[in-house]
Amino acid sequence: MRGFFAYVKRNPAFGAGIGILIFLLLFTSVGRLFVNPQHAYPLSVPANLPPNPQYPFGTDRQGRDLLAVMVVGTGMTLQIGAIAGAIGLSVGIVLGFVAGYYGGTMIDTIITSFIDIYMSIPGFLILVLVASTFRNVKLGVTEMGLIVAIVSWAGPARSIRAQVLSMRERPFVMMAKLNGMGNFEIVMKELVPNLLPFLVMSLSQSVYGGIMSSLGLEALGIGSRREPTMGMTLYYVQYYSAFMVGMWWWIIEPVIVIVLVLTSLVLTSFGLDEIANPRARRKA
Repeated sequence: MRGFFAYVKRNPAFGAGIGILIFLLLFTSVGRLFVNPQHAYPLSVPANLPPNPQYPFGTDRQGRDLLAVMVVGTGMTLQIGAIAGAIGLSVGIVLGFVAGYYGGTMIDTIITSFIDIYMSIPGFLILVLVASTFRNVKLGVTEMGLIVAIVSWAGPARSIRAQVLSMRERPFVMMAKLNGMGNFEIVMKELVPNLLPFLVMSLSQSVYGGIMSSLGLEALGIGSRREPTMGMTLYYVQYYSAFMVGMWWWIIEPVIVIVLVLTSLVLTSFGLDEIANPRARRKA
């Protein structure tokens, strides 16, 4: 812990990112103790009210308490990003290690070619096609996370493969082989611990990408229109022309939450990059 706080002290961007993320997690978890989660859904409170003592964040045209929407919706948006990021990174780790360490020239070429071809297709187009195909299916938080995960694996797979290719020729791997360690043991005991900071940074980036993708889909109306996620809140802001009718509180609040979420992930990723990349490390 002493080393962690020392690192945060000399890397304020990382500390700010972690601090904002913790604040958002407390806001969406502890906040449920102070609001009624049912008020985040339509026809639960009087509509079109500006901020007032009873509804500090105001209400929207659907009759939702926007404070409850922010509390519940922030958690849902983070869950979608976490699901997409975790699945995408897991698939990326498997493909990256198979291509970079286990696979021979043929397997590496096949996997790399597949990744390159897949990455040449616009990811958002794939998401729109897949989500539109299942538009008649109830798309909850888990379902949206799974859909977004479809495009979350290629980037991590490519970068992890490159890291593994670099590390497998290093002396400590050669020594492990000479000591009789098997391939799986080398991966788990030598490669993964050394790549752990890079993998954590990749997870942060994957969660960021998952949230951005989900926001884009939901802002187009693709997803569960009943769920109070931040993307669906933006969709209804546009649908009901909040800009035109002067409901400024309905516009500002989700934008602030989205900016805080994305800023926290970007700052955290920058801080972790200094750990994962020795060239980026600063001298204490």
